[in-house]
Amino acid sequence: MKAVVNYAAGKGKVEIREVPIPQLGPKDVLIKVMAAGVCGSDLHMYHDIQGFEVKRPVTLGHEYSGIVAEVGREVTLFQQGDRVVSETPAYVCEKCIYCRTGQYNLCPTRRGFGVLEDGAMAQYVKTRETIVHKIPDSVSFEKAAMTEPTCVAYNAVAHHSRIRPGDYVAVFGPGPIGLMCVQVAKLFNPGQLTIVGTKADHNRLEIAKQFGADTAIVADEQDVVKEIMSYGDGLGPDLVLDAVGISITLKQSIDVVRPAGQITKIGWGPAPVGFTLDPLIQKAARLQGSFSHNWPMWEKVLLMMAKGELDPLPMTKTYGMDDWKAAFDEMDSLVHAKSIVCPNS
Repeated sequence: MKAVVNYAAGKGKVEIREVPIPQLGPKDVLIKVMAAGVCGSDLHMYHDIQGFEVKRPVTLGHEYSGIVAEVGREVTLFQQGDRVVSETPAYVCEKCIYCRTGQYNLCPTRRGFGVLEDGAMAQYVKTRETIVHKIPDSVSFEKAAMTEPTCVAYNAVAHHSRIRPGDYVAVFGPGPIGLMCVQVAKLFNPGQLTIVGTKADHNRLEIAKQFGADTAIVADEQDVVKEIMSYGDGLGPDLVLDAVGISITLKQSIDVVRPAGQITKIGWGPAPVGFTLDPLIQKAARLQGSFSHNWPMWEKVLLMMAKGELDPLPMTKTYGMDDWKAAFDEMDSLVHAKSIVCPNS
C-alpha cells in the first residue's frame, strides 16, 4: 500500500513509499483510511524540529477516519463496513494507574500513531478495538478526521479549564487547536472572546471570528498586553489558552491573566522560558498543562459534531495522497489552517 513516510532524520525527509498492509492481532481493527489530518507535529517532523522522540522510518498521521476493512478474531464491537474514527495511542500498557483509571493518555509507556508507531497517512492503518468509535451518519469522513484536534481543544477548555458564562477568555494562536479552542469556549457563552495572532495569520484570524471570536489582536502591529487589558475592568482575562508553545506567549499569558485566573497551556515548545514566574505567584493564578484526550471526550465531541455544535471543516482544505507535499507546504505557509489528505479518494 502507499504511505507518506518520514524515512530519516533531517529536513524534508518525507516521501510516498510502498509499505506492507499491517497484520492484525486478535483485538485489532484494520481501517481503510478515507481522511487523515495534517497536524503541526507532522510539519515539525517534516522539518525535523520536533521536541519529542521519533521512530524513523514511520508512516505519518494520527488524525484519521475511515471504514473497517478487517477485524481480529476477538473483536466484537465492530465489523467490516463500519464508519469509524480512532484515538491516537497506538499502544498503552493497560496496567499502570493512569490506564486503570481511564487516563491512558498519560500512560508513561504510551506510543502514539505517526511518531513511535506507524500512522494513518496511508491507505490502511491498524488500531486497537478499545479506542475505535463509530461515526454518526451525519458526520463526513473529513469532519470525523478532525475529531482528534477537536478533542485536544475540548480537553483543554471543557475539562482542564475553569470557564463560566460571562468570563473573559483570551486565546493565543489561531492554529487548528487554537481555532477549535475558540469554538469550544464559545459554547460556554463567554462575555468576551479574544484571539491573538500575527499578520501572517490573517486568513486564520478571519476563521477565528467566524468560529466566535469577538476580537482579533495582531501581535506584530499591536501591543498585545495593552490590547488585552483594555477590555472590561482592566484586570485581564479569567482564562488564557496558550495554543502557541513559544516563550513569549507564555510570558504574555502570565502578564495578562487576571489575579486568581487561569492559564491553560496546550502548545508545545522546547525553548527555555528565560523569565521569572513570580507574577504567577503574586497573582495566585493557576498554570495548567493539557495533553491529549480520552474515550468520553471523543464520544461527546462526535455527538456535538453530529448536532452541528462543533464544526472544524471551515478551516480545512482536502488533498489526494499524491498531493501530500502541497498539503504540507500550504498549511505550513498559513494559506489555510488545516490540510486533510485522503489516501483512498
